[in-house]
Amino acid sequence: MRGLAGRDTPDPSQETMTPNPEALTLAQAVHRAAEAVDPHNEEPEVGELVAFLEDADEPITAVADLSDRVEEARRSFDPEGDVPAVTMAAAVTTYLAFRRDEVDEPREDLLRLAARAEFDGGEPPEAVAGWLAGQGVEV
Repeated sequence: MRGLAGRDTPDPSQETMTPNPEALTLAQAVHRAAEAVDPHNEEPEVGELVAFLEDADEPITAVADLSDRVEEARRSFDPEGDVPAVTMAAAVTTYLAFRRDEVDEPREDLLRLAARAEFDGGEPPEAVAGWLAGQGVEV
């Protein structure tokens, strides 16, 4: 498509829309977290976490006590904290609240960054570390 002064301009119909990081909702964040954590929909608890928060259509920046809300949802489906995929889905969701610009990062990068943030740069619990290693993610 030719624009002013004969310059090529992108065809608007060919553009992909990147979500405005400011407009990311809690529901979108938990869906992205589930995509990163469970890309093949093999972890039913991750699906339950998504279902619990799927109607949360408020911007993630406007959610009061976000960490508490995500933790409450996590505990609903993983009360003992022994399902690493759920732990990491919650971690990615919370991470995206602070780093909305990274919503489109490759899954391995998103998992690594969320794990570092969730566990304050330290070593994740053994079960989570093993799960991450199984995903090809080195923290």
